[in-house]
Amino acid sequence: MTVLPDDGLELAGDFPDVPHEQWQRLVAGVLRKSGKEVEGAEAEEALSTALEDGLRTRPLYTAHDTAPEPGLPGFAPFVRGGRAEGNTLGGWDVRQRHAVADGGAVLADLENGVTSLWLAVGDGGIPVPELGRVLDGVHLDLAPVVLDAGRETEPAARELLRLYGERGVAPEAARGNLGADPLCQEARSGQEGDVAPVAELARLCAEGYPGLRALTVDALPYHEAGGSAAQELGCSLATGVAYLRNLTEAGLSVEQACAQLEFRYAATADQFLTIAKLRAARRLWARVAEVCGAPRAGAQRQHVVTSPVMMTRRDPWVNMLRTTIATLAAGAGGADSVTVLPFDHALGLPDAFARRIARNTSTILIEESHLSRVIDPAGGSWYVERLTDELAHAGWESFRRIERLGGQAAALRSGDLAQDLADTWQARRTKLAKRREPVTGVSEFPYLAEKPVVRESAPEPLSGGLPRVRRDEEFEALRARSDAHLTATGSRPRIFLAAIGPAAAHTARLTFASNLFQAGGIEPVTDGTFEDSGATEAVLCSSDALYEEQAEATARALKAAGARHVFLAGRPGQYAGVDAYVFAGCDAVAVLSATLDRMGVS
Repeated sequence: MTVLPDDGLELAGDFPDVPHEQWQRLVAGVLRKSGKEVEGAEAEEALSTALEDGLRTRPLYTAHDTAPEPGLPGFAPFVRGGRAEGNTLGGWDVRQRHAVADGGAVLADLENGVTSLWLAVGDGGIPVPELGRVLDGVHLDLAPVVLDAGRETEPAARELLRLYGERGVAPEAARGNLGADPLCQEARSGQEGDVAPVAELARLCAEGYPGLRALTVDALPYHEAGGSAAQELGCSLATGVAYLRNLTEAGLSVEQACAQLEFRYAATADQFLTIAKLRAARRLWARVAEVCGAPRAGAQRQHVVTSPVMMTRRDPWVNMLRTTIATLAAGAGGADSVTVLPFDHALGLPDAFARRIARNTSTILIEESHLSRVIDPAGGSWYVERLTDELAHAGWESFRRIERLGGQAAALRSGDLAQDLADTWQARRTKLAKRREPVTGVSEFPYLAEKPVVRESAPEPLSGGLPRVRRDEEFEALRARSDAHLTATGSRPRIFLAAIGPAAAHTARLTFASNLFQAGGIEPVTDGTFEDSGATEAVLCSSDALYEEQAEATARALKAAGARHVFLAGRPGQYAGVDAYVFAGCDAVAVLSATLDRMGVS
């Protein structure tokens, strides 16, 4: 037996185990100091965070938080990845999206790190006859092409296959996806998609183009309509099952049908939820394949796109940070292909700088951070494994609900799915309006003096079906009112912040109130007197103790100076002369809208 020298570096095993109950008692002691009298499990629950789909993130996970065995990479249930080697051989496929006929931009991307192309073709995209010109100079045997053509899927697919033949690309060398997705088209447009050509394209690929897939299962319409992670999973499963039924009825085997599908999901800046969603998606699809009698065909191919919902129009530079976190989560979650939307995506057509930053986001994570060298890097984390399991069950329940409604097509046509998504988004809108879900640069730390980023208008996306929502939409409407006022009068609407007492007493609430009103495009004034501020409204900012002494007198003085309305930054109290209160958790959108109304800002 080898005896290690005592070098002063103790191992964890040398420390006594700490009982879970002891940790809970320590938590209860800390909470007691803040006025919360809770014990045991209640103390732990007080630190938990509620997520959508009824899930909760707890403050502590241990080996007792069991989850099903995730298996090995490349083996069912494919939680740890669809391929045994993962992305270790060269990283994930860096897939850039193009919606205009700009062959120069396409070549620039391919020459600088992009490894596949995602082309929006047809309505609101590249005209089908222009496909050859856009792909001029592209080595089609090296760069996979993925189409997104909506109603023009069949002519676009036929044109791409013609180009392969014209340019001497052997059928076995063709790579990519023809992008047939009639249910996605229906979700986007509200019009029933034509499923007739889908089976024929799938048969053509299965028999003659082994590297091409015919169908995409796109979950982005449901994410962009405000759906939760579980609803996104449920819709993707229901859509995939619908396509399996169509293809097997047309004569393809279950294995052949599964091989024709590529799934598309959104990645958000909630990195752990994104990682868990991708791992859960593979587990759920493996279960579908198993039930269909083809367990070996259950390795889900995943294309992940950074979320359009999280992209902001104000302070768009922050989008670079959001997409970086989302891309990291997609890579760590085992995505096969990743599309990083440019930071100016919400403003129109991206410029060359934005496209460069987008593609380099993946390159840095792959080449410099070496993220792809580890397969399933989050695997084994008690938190991630438990979250994956809980999200898988929530996604399965969402899938079962859609199946009870008659399947994905029936759920879309009845309006039941749209209502479910709307209910989820309404709950989230409430959190956004109350700034319980902060949006940096928009609802938190806005910058009124920022120089607008202007881009050329992008083609109008397909509409008429499910809505497209954004986290910034209500605050954006408020800021637009302020912008119009600035244009018309030369100044923004203003509010006077009346700081009472020394800085130690008022700084926190002064900062809170300043951020709050700037989120609505209202300029805070903190210097000078109310008469000189150009404001018609005022806010008292100080400590509770000083409010007791001075709030009423200060409010009377402000109204005597012309203030039409006096707020108090803090929890509601009983102070004469104070008309309303603003505090953490108040409905900021309602407060700001009403304030702009009183100021005459339309």
